[in-house]
Amino acid sequence: MDEKVREKARNAIKTILEAAGYEVDTLKDPYDLASRDNDYIMVLCSDDEDEIADFANGNFRLMSGGEEITYRKLLFSLNPGAGAEGCTVWGRDEFVRLYGEAALAGILSRPFSLAIGAGERGGTAPSVPSPAERGTGEGEEEASGVIIPHLPIRVKKDAAVQIAKMQGTVALKFMPFWFYSYRSSGEQVYKEHRVPFDAEGDGGLNAINGLKFEVDAKSLVEDAVPAGAEVVSPRITQEEAREKIASEVAENLTQRIRIKQVSGDAISYEEKVLKPDRRNIEVTVRQVYVPIWQVRGKKIVEVNAFSGEVLSSPMDEGVEIF
Repeated sequence: MDEKVREKARNAIKTILEAAGYEVDTLKDPYDLASRDNDYIMVLCSDDEDEIADFANGNFRLMSGGEEITYRKLLFSLNPGAGAEGCTVWGRDEFVRLYGEAALAGILSRPFSLAIGAGERGGTAPSVPSPAERGTGEGEEEASGVIIPHLPIRVKKDAAVQIAKMQGTVALKFMPFWFYSYRSSGEQVYKEHRVPFDAEGDGGLNAINGLKFEVDAKSLVEDAVPAGAEVVSPRITQEEAREKIASEVAENLTQRIRIKQVSGDAISYEEKVLKPDRRNIEVTVRQVYVPIWQVRGKKIVEVNAFSGEVLSSPMDEGVEIF
């Protein structure tokens, strides 16, 4: 592919990856680097066999924060015969499918999940093991093949019924959340007062009711959900979540200072509000899900399928996690 086609391809692949929650930056031409949490993917768009061979065989040493990182390789090529050992390869068919799915997810405000395997032709997700291979017990559902990032199911159906202390119809639902991280920088100086706004952190935001929760990102898995489970669509969009978090960070960092002024025998005080610049607050947001067992009997009782805790409010009225 010529350079104009390559540039268009890089932008298109970037669009797909960003729809799945990755941040994509130019690493060193012709390579890009996609990152999401501690997941790194080195990307090449090329039809040139020598360039592809260098990419596949090269042992690139990538650093982040002064530490060497582990990464996978993704090749996009319009060459039907292109292959690269140890790389995931996307061709025309994979591109058309994934680009279309990412666009549709954006139109419908639905999450777009992308699990990139290693060393597969057209590999976009690891294979889903059978119930026997997973050691699935009696009464558990088979995986449906729908892959989303979520907290794992640690509390099984029968245990959830016991926790709910009620018999009834049991349904498994995956509630949407926005997992976010933020970083603030900069400062404000007024007279002799200097107020820094350096801060960073992460957390979760319920995509239905906007309530906060804390979760260890290392607990998240990207895997197929059980057949028959309902994946609930978010009501709060990604951009709304990003702006909500940025506003809260700015509000938490805002400081009111009081300055004493003496003029002769007169003493007065001046109050000044110093707040961070919104442009200095970076927020990244990723769609994740929390599994919920909903038991419907004389009333509705919902159990967090990860922690085993009973939720204080039914899901239909807004769920409180943890």
